[in-house]
Amino acid sequence: MDLEDLRAVGTALEADQVLSAYRAGLFPMGIGEGGTGPIGWWAPERRGVLRPGDLHVSHSLRASARRFTATVDTAFAEVLSACADPQREGAWITPRIAEVYRALHAAGHAHSVEVWADGELAGGLYGVAFGSVFAGESMFHRRTDASKAALVELVRRLDAAAPGRWLVDAQWWTPHLGTLGVSEISGLEYLAALEDAGRDDHCQAFPTK
Repeated sequence: MDLEDLRAVGTALEADQVLSAYRAGLFPMGIGEGGTGPIGWWAPERRGVLRPGDLHVSHSLRASARRFTATVDTAFAEVLSACADPQREGAWITPRIAEVYRALHAAGHAHSVEVWADGELAGGLYGVAFGSVFAGESMFHRRTDASKAALVELVRRLDAAAPGRWLVDAQWWTPHLGTLGVSEISGLEYLAALEDAGRDDHCQAFPTK
């Protein structure tokens, strides 16, 4: 992360506050070691996004995805816990952060995509959805290509619910995300895209509470 992308610092962190921040183009992440407080509110100058038609699905990933079974919101707590594993490199999801996202999930705003193999959770991702925007927070895998397969399922659902209108916020672009089709746009471009996709009242990619 780049401190130039830090917009505000505080101690309060509530579910409603976080949801409002996403709608304004901000997201929370602690600025201390391992994501500890105080809470930083971030809006990257260069934003990583995945847009309709941009997902790169290689032949090997297409074959891998067929070996998994995908579900939505059946194991949110398990996905969140796996993403929050403090042994992971770059771990930042603290117990307080996890508590807020569990509250967002209970309210119908945060969702998970899970992929399964042999009856076991093989990987997944979670994030916050509003309009036809999915603000991705984290993903994990226990088997090769499992997190990528979760992304394929996410895009499939968004394509079905809001064809040509959806937006996935990946926060910061990385070379790994770039191989999947994530591109980088300016913060101002992101806000414009967020306004368009965020006001979509017809996206039903996820079950409603």
